[in-house]
Amino acid sequence: MSNPKNYTVGWICAIQTEYTAARQFLDENHEHPEHVSPNDNNEYTLGRIGSHNVVVAVLPDGEYGTSSAASVARDMLHTFPNIRIGLMVGIGGGAPTAKRDIRLGDIVVSSPSNGKGGVYQYDYGKTIRSQEFQPTGMLNQPPSLLRGAVNGLKAHYEENGNGLSEAVEAALKKKPRLRKKYQRPNLQDDRLYKTEFVHASGSEESCADVCGNDDSSLVRRHERTEDEDNTAIHYGLIASANSLMKDAVTRDKLAGKQGVLCFEMEAAGLMNHFPCLVIRGICDYSDSHKNKVWQGYAAMTAAAYAKDILRRIRPNRIEAEQKISEILSNFGQTLEKVQATAKSTDTAVKDMGLERRRDQLYDWLCPPDPSTNYNKALEQRYEGSGKWFVQGEAYREWKTQPNSFLWLYGIPGCGKTILSSTIIEDLSKALTESQPMLYFYYSFTDTRKQSTENTVRSLICQLYQKRKDVQRVVDLLFSSHENGRKQPGLESLYSTFQNMIQQANEVWIILDALDECQTREDTQAEGLLSWLRSLVASKVANVHLLVTSRPEQDIESALETWTQPENRVPIQSDLIMDDIRAYIHARVRTYEGLSRWQSSPDVQNEVETALIENADGMFRWVTCQLESLEKCLEYPTLQRALGSLPKTLDETYARILSSIPSEYEHHTRRILQFLTFSERPLRIEEAVDAIAVNIEGGKGFDPKNRMPRPREISRYCSTLVVVVARQSPEDGDAITELQLAHFSVKEYLTSKRLDQSVAKDLEETTARASIAKQDIGWSMLRLPKDIA
Repeated sequence: MSNPKNYTVGWICAIQTEYTAARQFLDENHEHPEHVSPNDNNEYTLGRIGSHNVVVAVLPDGEYGTSSAASVARDMLHTFPNIRIGLMVGIGGGAPTAKRDIRLGDIVVSSPSNGKGGVYQYDYGKTIRSQEFQPTGMLNQPPSLLRGAVNGLKAHYEENGNGLSEAVEAALKKKPRLRKKYQRPNLQDDRLYKTEFVHASGSEESCADVCGNDDSSLVRRHERTEDEDNTAIHYGLIASANSLMKDAVTRDKLAGKQGVLCFEMEAAGLMNHFPCLVIRGICDYSDSHKNKVWQGYAAMTAAAYAKDILRRIRPNRIEAEQKISEILSNFGQTLEKVQATAKSTDTAVKDMGLERRRDQLYDWLCPPDPSTNYNKALEQRYEGSGKWFVQGEAYREWKTQPNSFLWLYGIPGCGKTILSSTIIEDLSKALTESQPMLYFYYSFTDTRKQSTENTVRSLICQLYQKRKDVQRVVDLLFSSHENGRKQPGLESLYSTFQNMIQQANEVWIILDALDECQTREDTQAEGLLSWLRSLVASKVANVHLLVTSRPEQDIESALETWTQPENRVPIQSDLIMDDIRAYIHARVRTYEGLSRWQSSPDVQNEVETALIENADGMFRWVTCQLESLEKCLEYPTLQRALGSLPKTLDETYARILSSIPSEYEHHTRRILQFLTFSERPLRIEEAVDAIAVNIEGGKGFDPKNRMPRPREISRYCSTLVVVVARQSPEDGDAITELQLAHFSVKEYLTSKRLDQSVAKDLEETTARASIAKQDIGWSMLRLPKDIA
């Protein structure tokens, strides 16, 4: 039996093929160790290479990854306490580039490169939204003794050739039964497919049969000449992770940006805890075209190289090295950290993949973001609003009863969108992560939020993010449309969402302002109302659907055919009067614009009473009156205003337009033209540029005419427009937009009820012609002066 204390070189293999290859290059075999440490489950082969006693270990069958390799190293050091240097020898996937002609059977040796120690753990780091995965931490480089041997061997090979193919052949002559698996395969089996050419998923056939040798799919390479080593050696960065690299796109990205030459799954678990050199024979190209044809030969060439390295090191040099076990006296604690890190990085890389996949699907489906509407409504809401509904019986039953439906309807300006946001907020607090809540706001200010198709796209993406168990349904939709090169039709989207909610089993869906949807026709299969009816009637899952709208005739008629009276809840003025009363009280007592009356409680009471008596259930009407009353600087003016409050929103808007100062009229009408007929929300910078264009003067756009304070643009017609701040979904930058304050404003401006003095400028043909002229005037700024 062999004494474990006599062994100074530790050689670790990951799989049996590598272990068998390593055993063929021992100059002498030794007996098994006379004893091993308790709980050491490693399989060992002992022997001699040159003047060095070597112990070869292999990972347990079926175990892979950085933490498993670290465990093997730990147990090896416990049993063989005098090990001073280590080797990690086996196979890996190559990352060939135009600069690096890496081929199957070649060898990659870990060597410091690009500021990294030779091994790069690419699944250990952090992800930042819309950016690449950023690795953190640093892995140690191989010991200086081994790096010196690498450099010396490199010089020897350059002068004399490496002779590795001959060494493999010599080993196989001694063990002919190994030749079938471990000899060099035919060069025709070395196929490098183009990055975009993917092996058919699920196919059990070989690449030769499935992918073939078509020039259109293969990267053609020259035949190596006699003065080139056909088992070439490459020195540089080896990428290590807990998952197998099978993606040519990611391979090329890491090869290009990080200089990675090879991918494997164990070395990162050793570098900081078991000083070693990593040697990998290339058996595939780290893409979807995986095969095992080259594994045996690649393992043999790597083992042959490892033997040459050891034969260059003098025994006294190894004896002078410190024992690894002494260097890592706290190895047990370190290993626990390694294993914990491996587990957390496994999770991190999976989450990273999911986030990248989600971003890819979002780019493909391009759903509008309803959270901007939700956040805007929350900002406008005051504390306690909507309690009358969320604490009521109808809402409690809707939340809990299976396949429930509610339609909340009310007059313009009664606070339906604010109430929707209260409901969404309540559900987000009440439901668990496994209970998905989805929502969508139809919006007159954004044409992308006015269609049934975009509704479904948004709901699909929301559910994809909330429930991992339904993601495969969307992945199938993506792959069935040529991996995103084609767009799905509405029927495909309907079917996909239906399958998703069926797998999710139970979902809560809130849709606000159905009346602002432009594709709601119930008579058409693609119409919103028709889809809602099929969604509720299908009963494939427990769907809780709540929608809000005005009581438009087409919506009411459609819903009456498939809902019960108890499913249709009017937002009556008496139900929301407590909310309106509290809103008025808070605004009058705390609103800065009315602060001049804080020392006159009787005046404040007078204002509150007048507004409450005339509100008629309309938050929007109250908001407009409060902004108007702000302009009253003394009590007689305030008293006259309270005595002549407009009765309706139409009358309110008419007064606002008629009271605009004459010097503001031109810019106000131009702003209203843009906001009324624009296809999307207008960024505040665009609105400022719009009024800076001098159409009549023929001077086009002059930057000097821009307002120095863009947010002041709302002062031209403050009650009719609103400034909204949000984040860009593309890059997260802050965006400030100018919008009409309410759907009722747009309705009034496009109605025949508008005063003729204003109507002529807001007639659609006139307005769009004016917008076109202003666009031309602005574009003149970009033309060379000799053209303009």
